Amino acid sequence: MTQTFELNINENSRIPKYKQIVDSILGDIAKGNIKVGEKIPSINELSEMCYLSRDTVEKAYKILRDRKTIVSVKGKGYYITRTEKVDKLNIFFLVNKASTYKMLIYDSFVNAIGASGHVEMYLYHCDETLFINALERNIGAYDYYVIMSHFRDENSTHVSYTDKVISVIEQIPKDKLIMMDNTKPGIRGDYGTIYQDFKNDIYSALKEGLEKIQRYDKVILVYPTKAVNPYPRRIVHGFQKFCSEFNIDFEILEEIYDDMEFEGRDVYITIQERDLVNLMRQVRNNKLQLGTDIGIISYNETPLKELLGITVISTDFVAMGESAAYMVMKNKKEHVKNVFKYIERNSL
Repeated sequence: MTQTFELNINENSRIPKYKQIVDSILGDIAKGNIKVGEKIPSINELSEMCYLSRDTVEKAYKILRDRKTIVSVKGKGYYITRTEKVDKLNIFFLVNKASTYKMLIYDSFVNAIGASGHVEMYLYHCDETLFINALERNIGAYDYYVIMSHFRDENSTHVSYTDKVISVIEQIPKDKLIMMDNTKPGIRGDYGTIYQDFKNDIYSALKEGLEKIQRYDKVILVYPTKAVNPYPRRIVHGFQKFCSEFNIDFEILEEIYDDMEFEGRDVYITIQERDLVNLMRQVRNNKLQLGTDIGIISYNETPLKELLGITVISTDFVAMGESAAYMVMKNKKEHVKNVFKYIERNSL
């Protein structure tokens, strides 16, 4: 048993004894009184030492084990496994893909949290199994769970949730849960969420650009139906709603093909970066004038699109990360629709 171990229990406090044990041990770790690898009293030893019930000590140790702060070694006892960051908020940040805009969310979140917390990011690549395994391994080990929910099904199309995903999310205490990008009303409890309304967002954004869009003959949405990281089908629904309401001729393509047939004056709405690059290359090769011969609108803002002068329709990724950080720091459980923008540049 470590010689530096001390337990501060206030018999007159209304704070539960098990929580006082947890706070006392974490406090000793933060002060440097207990180091990695040091042994702490067994459940029975601590129970006798402090005149506490065995159940109380066992509950405290379970919390510390779940947080990966202590580990039990069979036949030997309990040892400290982590001394870093115990005095900060520990945040589990689960992202479906490492795209430029998802990293903008992550960076703005981390910057807003600052020195108050430690954020660990995990990627699951829109894979249900990877998502579930990552959560199940880490439930109870963090103070907050910030989760983006996007998956591909067996047909490589987008789904926001599955029954298995909801089941594992339900295991997270709702006061520790922040859902981002997607929200699911069926998840029980009061939790925070910052979400996009994919259908109405694209509809409203295109409506802002209606006057310029109507100068063209046709609007073409380039929507990949089978992508490694698929996009919500609600984007298509919002696009169709816009075109139908304003009697605009439209077409939906799977991708920008090589040697496209450019006829008339069309507006292309691209979602994937590679389609935007391929389209820009062909515009240049065919000596077409952006904003005159052809229009381009790209989905999701990136610094490169700003540099190239591409008109975008995009959620505010920085605001999304900052809003999530605010909910964590202030322990809020708000449901917030994130800002979605139409940013007009020279390509329309």
